[in-house]
Amino acid sequence: MLNRRFAGISFVALWLAACASSDPGKTQEMSGSRVLNREAQAAITPAQALQRLKEGNDRFVTGRSMDRDLSREVHESAGGQFPFAAIVGCVDSRVAPELVFDQGLGDVFCARVAGNIVNDDILGSLEFATKGSGAKLILVVGHSACGAVKGAVGKVELGHLTGLLGRIDPAVQSVRTRGGGGADEKSAAFVDEVAKENVRRMVRLLTETSPILSDLAANGALKIVGGFQDLSSGRVLILE
Repeated sequence: MLNRRFAGISFVALWLAACASSDPGKTQEMSGSRVLNREAQAAITPAQALQRLKEGNDRFVTGRSMDRDLSREVHESAGGQFPFAAIVGCVDSRVAPELVFDQGLGDVFCARVAGNIVNDDILGSLEFATKGSGAKLILVVGHSACGAVKGAVGKVELGHLTGLLGRIDPAVQSVRTRGGGGADEKSAAFVDEVAKENVRRMVRLLTETSPILSDLAANGALKIVGGFQDLSSGRVLILE
């Protein structure tokens, strides 16, 4: 009988250990709350932040997105926000970061602009999100068949859009210099390669133009990476 009791205790201990998570944000979700607090945000590492987004995207792609109580999340996040990541994305209607990465209210800062370009306003927003508000990760996400990239390749001129597309042009020229056929807006492969190059350039721009972000990254407090979403599947490839 005594051996059976010890066996039962050992089973419970092993089960509890298996349920334990090294990600403090996940531990908080298991306790009943999905909205991050200051302590949980502070404990998340940049690597864990990226892993949370990868897992969220996997849920989105496979049709297993969380069943969220948004009304509860509104209530729980009303007193403050402690997002673990900041995402720079395109304005395309099919790439909403909160949906693509299956995140809830209070989880991620989102800055969206055509072609996911970086300018002074985006830089300021990201400095606020990280140094000012504690986010551990910046993810710049481009996507396939991007209209802004097509416009940059095709030299479209339209009001203020002209200047925005000019920020993508260095990526166009870089990919074109590397060679390859069909180097125009009608080539899906060329457009997607430019979109990926544009993401890589924007990632580099973040640390090259912001001493604040550069210092955070150098000290290991922040990770900055790029991603590329395939519109046909929703899958986001991390460009590390």
